[in-house]
Amino acid sequence: MNNTVEARTLDQSRQQAAAAERIVLKAGTNSLTDETSSLDDEKLNKLVDDVMELRERGKDVLFVSSGAIGAGKGRIGYSNDTVEESQALSTVGQSHLMRRYTESFERYDQKVAQILVTQHDLDDTERFTNFKNTIDTLIEWDIVPIINENDAVATEEIQIGDNDMLSSSVAIGVDADLLVTLTDVEGVYTCNPKENPTAERIEAVGRNYGNIQQIIDKSATATFGGIQTKVAGARSVSERGIPAIIAQSTKDDIVERIEDGKAVGTIFIPTNGVHEDDD
Repeated sequence: MNNTVEARTLDQSRQQAAAAERIVLKAGTNSLTDETSSLDDEKLNKLVDDVMELRERGKDVLFVSSGAIGAGKGRIGYSNDTVEESQALSTVGQSHLMRRYTESFERYDQKVAQILVTQHDLDDTERFTNFKNTIDTLIEWDIVPIINENDAVATEEIQIGDNDMLSSSVAIGVDADLLVTLTDVEGVYTCNPKENPTAERIEAVGRNYGNIQQIIDKSATATFGGIQTKVAGARSVSERGIPAIIAQSTKDDIVERIEDGKAVGTIFIPTNGVHEDDD
């Protein structure tokens, strides 16, 4: 389902994504854990493989990873009911998550660094400057920054987003050329593809964002609502001239297709803040 994005504009955006030199790659909790909330080694190693494939192609990669709360649940077998319990679980899961990332990246002899931030850190000019300086230094040192929400002190983000808005803020703030959000479905759909076999993948979102938003609002449910924040985050970066892609984390050739300028997931066309409803 293309939703009226012109073929030429679509191709130009894919080529822009393929040419990206600084990429923010974001992975959600479902892309890291299994049905019991335990970290899934195969999924985690696949994400690391994707990061390293981009690096081997000469790209700078900032890896935004969710999963601390989920990993905490699987680690101690405790289900969270309150924000306070989620925060406590994140402290258990974050150390476990980073241990596994360190081990997985060592397969490539690649060093990594952990950065925990909140949206407030990114909104504060002085703190964000320090954050960006640290990112630039790590990349200069050939180290992959792994960024996650500081769930131990954050509250709002735990309740409404799985690092989706944080990753878009990071992409905008560090002058990234592309945001790739990896999730457990192949992109944005007209309805929940896990429940409705008639669901169609939306290939591209551009100045037709208003129409797409209506579709998303109607299709979102308690179990499928996370797509709303992913779409909102992708829109934010596209309004700044940065292409964004929402795609399935388990796809074997996802990096290759992006780098070759081919169709993958749902791409958000850079609009520089202009949409059809502005005309």
